[in-house]
Amino acid sequence: MTYATAREIALSEIPVIDLAALSAGEPNAVAQVAVQLTQAAERVGFFYVRNHGIPQSQIDAIFDISHRFFARPPEDKRKLAVNAYHHGFIEMGEAQMYAGANTDLKESFVWGLDVGADDPDTLAGNRLIGPNRWPDYMPEMRAALVGYMQACNALGARLLEAFAVSIGVPHDTFIRSFDRPISRGSLVYYPPQDPALGSRQFGVAPHTDYGCLTFVYQDEVGGLQVMGAEGQWLMAHPIPGTFVVNVGDLLARWTNDRFKSTPHRVVNSSGRERYSMAVFVDPNHDTLIAPIVRDGEMAKYEPVDCGDYILGRYDTSFAYRRS
Repeated sequence: MTYATAREIALSEIPVIDLAALSAGEPNAVAQVAVQLTQAAERVGFFYVRNHGIPQSQIDAIFDISHRFFARPPEDKRKLAVNAYHHGFIEMGEAQMYAGANTDLKESFVWGLDVGADDPDTLAGNRLIGPNRWPDYMPEMRAALVGYMQACNALGARLLEAFAVSIGVPHDTFIRSFDRPISRGSLVYYPPQDPALGSRQFGVAPHTDYGCLTFVYQDEVGGLQVMGAEGQWLMAHPIPGTFVVNVGDLLARWTNDRFKSTPHRVVNSSGRERYSMAVFVDPNHDTLIAPIVRDGEMAKYEPVDCGDYILGRYDTSFAYRRS
């Protein structure tokens, strides 16, 4: 038996967009990168960004925390079992991307906006804003992950503004409700995958992301595979200092499929442990996602609330929500 395969491609085939001007806040920076972002989003739905403004020291500190957290004994991690707000530890076997798929070969730790149980949104029944689960044995974890989420939200807002400018709508179209974002972060651990498990076993099975934008920082091990424009699986090589950026379902809906929500998967065939960090950037829970149509187009989707859509996807993808 063997692994699912993907075609190796040259780095020159992958869109790598330099955000230096945008990160520095230079005049006309949004317009400078908007065209490149939109071409990538329309063509394949994923790209890399470099000079994104998030310090490498901050990223390295999160990876260090991730390594130490996943190395803890299982009983320590299970004390932080995922709660009703989808915050906390998700152990191996709890994630299944679609009916009939094998469960994913991974562990993850998920967090969101850091609030208390008395937060007004929590009390009002917002099911994606609620207390996180922080380990008392790693007190540094909370501040580091909250700060990282804030940095990724700021980066996401800059890109969403550029996307809006590039398609000719007001610059704040995608971020008008962004003061209480339901963005989620996820630290992910993939053990070495035995080839005897076969070509239908994945670290993460093929899926599209649920929300607007996803930022993934990979370690050097690799294993992320993305569906190319011609329907073939491509290896998304780790490129030091860059994020892989995915368009998700909600941004595809919002642009009436002008932007592509690209299927992707993970196969850890390296024989080594693999770590990655993902942040899924989304606006407020009650943001109405109504398709933006061009002249001559018909809307392909009914409007949907951002949070309701994401919760619906969670309900089908995570075993703990069905128990």
